[in-house]
Amino acid sequence: MGVFQQAKDMYKLQKEAKAVKKELANIHIEAEEDGVVVIINAELEVMEIKISDEAASNKGSLEKKLLKAFNKGLKKGQEIAAEKMKTVMNMMGMGQDPAPAGAAIEPPKS
Repeated sequence: MGVFQQAKDMYKLQKEAKAVKKELANIHIEAEEDGVVVIINAELEVMEIKISDEAASNKGSLEKKLLKAFNKGLKKGQEIAAEKMKTVMNMMGMGQDPAPAGAAIEPPKS
């Protein structure tokens, strides 16, 4: 592969990565835990927090609810981001799915 083709491929890859990043910023995930709502985008940035009056009445409980809501939102955001990045990874030749957990990996035959 020539240098020109490599540069062209790199430009295409960068363009695709920017498009995916923009898309992730516009995906909003809402995670709720007993009156606490956390809204996170798929770039894992917190966009908004909503706390009901009932949830706010007990500080200790509120802290636990916030923690659970944040973790739910972050996990979902990571899942969405990973799915969206598959395209870019495939373009880089790194999109091969790993063997499922617990699957035996055969050694190469010689």
